[in-house]
Amino acid sequence: MSSAPDNLRKFSSIFTDGPSRAGARSMLRPVGFTEEDFKKPVIGIASLWSMVTPCNMHIDKLAIDAEAGANAAGGKAIIFGTITVSDGISMGTPGMRYSLVSREVIADSIETVTGGEGFDGLVTVGGCDKNMPGCIMAMGRLNRPGVFVYGGTILPGIHPETKKECDIVSVYEAIGQHAAGKVDDAGLKKIEDCSIPGAGSCGGMYTANTMASAIEALGMSLPNSSAQIAISAEKREDCRRAGAATVALIKADIKPRDIMTRKAFENAITVTIALGGSTNAVLHLLAVAHSCDVKLSIDDFTKIGKRVPVLADLKPSGKYGMVHLTRIGGLPPLMKVLLDAGLLHGDCLTVTGKTVAENLKDVKPYPANQDVVRPLSNPIKADSHLRILYGNLAPEGAVAKISGKEGLQFSGKAIVFEGEEAALDAILKGRVKAGHVIVIRNEGPVGGPGMREMLSPTSAIMGRGLGKEVALITDGRFSGGSHGFVVGHITPEAAKGGPIGVIKNGDPIIIDAVKNELTLALPAKELKARLKAWKPKKAKETRGTLAKYAKLVSTASEGAVTDKYL
Repeated sequence: MSSAPDNLRKFSSIFTDGPSRAGARSMLRPVGFTEEDFKKPVIGIASLWSMVTPCNMHIDKLAIDAEAGANAAGGKAIIFGTITVSDGISMGTPGMRYSLVSREVIADSIETVTGGEGFDGLVTVGGCDKNMPGCIMAMGRLNRPGVFVYGGTILPGIHPETKKECDIVSVYEAIGQHAAGKVDDAGLKKIEDCSIPGAGSCGGMYTANTMASAIEALGMSLPNSSAQIAISAEKREDCRRAGAATVALIKADIKPRDIMTRKAFENAITVTIALGGSTNAVLHLLAVAHSCDVKLSIDDFTKIGKRVPVLADLKPSGKYGMVHLTRIGGLPPLMKVLLDAGLLHGDCLTVTGKTVAENLKDVKPYPANQDVVRPLSNPIKADSHLRILYGNLAPEGAVAKISGKEGLQFSGKAIVFEGEEAALDAILKGRVKAGHVIVIRNEGPVGGPGMREMLSPTSAIMGRGLGKEVALITDGRFSGGSHGFVVGHITPEAAKGGPIGVIKNGDPIIIDAVKNELTLALPAKELKARLKAWKPKKAKETRGTLAKYAKLVSTASEGAVTDKYL
């Protein structure tokens, strides 16, 4: 029986050493501890496995690989679980209100188990969208050595007739095509049946792949963890290496906050922009920075975005999926290009124990004949697609995803909806016309509560062929699969008295992604009078998870975290 703590067992020794801890050791023996294991650092393996979604259905096996890697390196691993909410399934329903909330529950639960059980290190293995930021937020709070492992991307589906690749966004857009009479019932069924062929996260540069890439750039994953196929041998090896790397980090006393510095977050933003990543990255990177006590604001996305181009031709706006990036070498060659151009901080530490520059030193360039990632000399867009807009409609900011394919400015008349369902119904029934700016409000963190994603309405717009003729603004947010002229995260939200709450049908709205402005084109006196007359709505929830979230959550421009004001 061990009786003295050592520097590899800073936390577990408190739980297991000495005569007074005989009860704890007795409880641990049935779950696999031997006498020798009480002398080893304990590594928690947070498994986000569930059969809720294909994004996570394979993670139980990956967690076992991570356990094996940690044990082989001299640690003693313990696998534990937490929750997942599937965005793809709950999208467009009241259940989607729990999606962003799940990020907080994941972070809280990993922190709770790790702190409650005295783990010395941590491997987190996640698949669906909120898994990634939830895991990293917990790791930032705990500040114990650890590695994040991405569960990996799904393979594309293949349409049985056209032989074209398809994915979950193909299904949602087909719903709009069906409503417009462009796809019949049988055609919709074929797309539904073939688009999700197995395990792995949604296959474009949607939120899961965006956040996996950002976390690798942040330094918290092993090189290329973000660009591996979920069911590949490479992904299983990534897990084994992550388990071993966590033991090495404990020995070197390298902790998450040593890695997740201000410069590391700048690297994560840079890579997100170069990949054409999801607007959710803004929300999630702000939240992760908060967990690490790093000062980061929405304006940092504008500053960095002025010098960083969009290089990857990836879905939803581009033509390729994540699997195509995987096949040409993954993320490291892109990071090498950005580093050599002076766009990345090469001196940032990573979970390998080496710096970004050291990790990338021997990385080979992409094949000469590929067109998935363009050279810096021929970008898809010369500056960022992620635009932080201000104006009388968004005094505290809003986030737009403007690829340039939709144009850079849009002016139109408001058509207002109190929630997503009403807007979707109007789009599918043809009541939304060219020149409309769809306003979906009371979908913010407080008003939702929960800040739902608007993939269903944006996909319906695309499916009906209105992508360049209609804009959509909301105090909710967007799926990484959304594209078109869309603006979300409008702050203050309607439920907190923001100007979006007083827009009326027919009001002129101007979206300008050059000046980065979002304007309700009314006389200032009229807007002031409307805001003065505004009255808050009764809270939708008074008990349970959603009510607690609405009470505690910060604004979207602050990352929508639940411990900001404590």
